[in-house]
Amino acid sequence: MQSEPETVCNVAISFDRCKITSVTCSCGNKDIFYCAHVVALSLYRIRKPDWVKLHLPISETLFQMNRDQLQKFVQYLITVHHTEVLPTAQKLADEILSQNSEINQVHGAPDPTAGASIDDENCWHLDEEQVQEQVKLFLSQGGYHGSGKQLNLLFAKVREMLKMRDSNGARMLTLITEQFMADPRLSLWRQQGTAMTDKYRQLWDELGALWMCIVLNPHCKLEQKASWLKQLKKWNRVDVCPWEDGNHGNELPNLTNALPQGANANQESMGQCKSLEYQHLPAHKFLEEGDSYLTLAVEVALIGLGQQRIMPDGLYAQEKVCRNEEQLISKLQEIELDDTLVKIFRKQAVFLLEAGPYSGLGEVVHRESVPMHTFAKYLFTSLLPHDAELAYKTALRAMRLLVLESTAPSGDISRPHHIASVVPNRYPRWFTLSHIESQQCELASTMLTAAKGDVRRLETVLESIQKNIYSSSHIFKLAQDAFKIATLMDSLPDITLLKVSLELGLQVFIS
Repeated sequence: MQSEPETVCNVAISFDRCKITSVTCSCGNKDIFYCAHVVALSLYRIRKPDWVKLHLPISETLFQMNRDQLQKFVQYLITVHHTEVLPTAQKLADEILSQNSEINQVHGAPDPTAGASIDDENCWHLDEEQVQEQVKLFLSQGGYHGSGKQLNLLFAKVREMLKMRDSNGARMLTLITEQFMADPRLSLWRQQGTAMTDKYRQLWDELGALWMCIVLNPHCKLEQKASWLKQLKKWNRVDVCPWEDGNHGNELPNLTNALPQGANANQESMGQCKSLEYQHLPAHKFLEEGDSYLTLAVEVALIGLGQQRIMPDGLYAQEKVCRNEEQLISKLQEIELDDTLVKIFRKQAVFLLEAGPYSGLGEVVHRESVPMHTFAKYLFTSLLPHDAELAYKTALRAMRLLVLESTAPSGDISRPHHIASVVPNRYPRWFTLSHIESQQCELASTMLTAAKGDVRRLETVLESIQKNIYSSSHIFKLAQDAFKIATLMDSLPDITLLKVSLELGLQVFIS
């Protein structure tokens, strides 16, 4: 095949403290990434540093010249590039000869070869105009021609920058967000009262997640955080800025495909999970001996999952609560628990049971607090082989579903860390209620299975089911589950479980 004709490109790259701070190339290719010619020259400079001659800054070279040499230098420079620089040279000459010109009010002259001052910030070159154009183009395509995939690649680039502690990460995300805010479809959807598409809303979710990574970065300066906070508040005040809860005007729940169902909802398939190798890397800077980044990560995940939080209003935001919780639990399931991690689980379970209003497993929670069924099922199965008493205590505490109760327990409000549950006059719009009730049922079924042969615990689980589960269909399912567990082929029937099945079955008829 005939190859393309060879083209010669003029490439200029500026460096400052091991960073490429600016690039130009005559090829004319416009993109947020460097063209092939810039990459080639960079690799050439890296791999063959001795082949690239280093010069003193041009200001130093000019300083060493006498008047005749300076005149010759300037005239030759203008002669070689007269079509490009002659107008500029004449303009500068006129200004220098004029005593009152602005150029004569400044001492010295700029030198692009000298580099920046040590106190000046230096960052990798980013073509801001191209980032804006790319995002604008992808948004204008409205999800067609793989535009969503391209935007996700941009988000991945921001994540890579943040991982490398490149300050361009925040700059690039700011440019992306500004284009999202300027999308004309936002005004159209607001005027029509229609909700944005799920794909588009997922892109906004990714924007929010990346901003959280930026503002929570422990390495950034306070003035940077203050600047980002100011910018985020400015965007938040714009009328068309989407709500995190979504547009909850005329949204109808359609959770058939949105949320996973069934006993193994948290896995790929109240055993095929990916098995990754996680290792304990010592965290020397932390206080307690034996801490590793893995134990700290697991503990933070457990704290986050166990926090008491009010269910948001919108359908999409409620789906997001369930989805995010299950994604985090799925990540935790990839980790094999050793003795060190089991201690973390015990510590956090006890803390969450005894804690006050910050805990979703505390003695008293708000009526509209997000239920802990999914999280408690994970805690239960993790703790059961190591501390059965704590496992059951945690799961039984999580069985409650106060939003369905006509009256809420008052609790012991004399204890300062307790908050009284308040029953509002309205019935909250929990679009994900059917999914939540199924997760409550899965938690109960898991406890029934584990309690086989233990009369005391079976009776306790039965009492919890009768007190907290209001759906007849779920009670009937639990009656079936109890019967199946009690009559497994490899053992004699469990009389207590059969009684549990009978009582639950009778409860369905009574209700």
